[in-house]
Amino acid sequence: MRDRIIETMEITVKEASCHAEIASSWKTPLVGIADAGDPLFGELKTAVRPSHGLPEGLLPGARTVIAYFLPFDPSIPRSNHRGTFSSEAWAVAYIETNRLIAVINERLNELLEHKGFRGTRLPATHNFDEEQLMSDWSHKHVAHIAGIGSFGRHQMLITDKGCCGRLGSVVTDAVIASTPRSQQERCLFKFDGSCRKCEQRCPKKALGEDPFRRHACYDRLLENARLHERHGLADVCGKCAAIVPCSFTDPVKRASRKNRSNHCSV
Repeated sequence: MRDRIIETMEITVKEASCHAEIASSWKTPLVGIADAGDPLFGELKTAVRPSHGLPEGLLPGARTVIAYFLPFDPSIPRSNHRGTFSSEAWAVAYIETNRLIAVINERLNELLEHKGFRGTRLPATHNFDEEQLMSDWSHKHVAHIAGIGSFGRHQMLITDKGCCGRLGSVVTDAVIASTPRSQQERCLFKFDGSCRKCEQRCPKKALGEDPFRRHACYDRLLENARLHERHGLADVCGKCAAIVPCSFTDPVKRASRKNRSNHCSV
């Protein structure tokens, strides 16, 4: 089942990337699997918000959570590197990726139903609270539990393919083997304090303090939404993720490989 899920997702992403009427394109997706009974899901009621959902609440009889990351083609983050407002390409990619997530979830559900299982059709943003600025189903936290990545200083998930992209998930009653969850840190700042690029790039200085200045960040998202409203809803920014060490890769892993290589060449 796992192989069929990955194959279905990769085909769907490739089709979208090649579609003449879709401006955005994506790299090969990352897929992670979590046991719906993983105790970390319960901890999200503290880590995120008390109303955060549980797999069983979204789908009675849930056994597995499928999470995935859709990495943007590098041209999209590069377009968002300059200026203080989001580029048009970044805004359009957000809108088009949300649509792609809906298509992926529909196809995964068709696959599951064909095998006699059930699944959820969760949107890219589920029950977002515009006052608390939090969701009742955080795809980022779910993807972390599923072994896809770890959180950076910029509050985004850093994966083996970086942080520039979108996340989605499906809850199912199919039993699928879980992905091992690495404890390795992926954020250079959290690893050894050597990077503050995302903090420096934030136009609202929302990342320089603890806790994260969530409302200052959201103000800029709404400004960008107004700027790009002709395309649809694009309450985005992405400046903290565009062309920083974790944009396209896991920078800690890359630095470790470089250090090993230098050590071996001595």
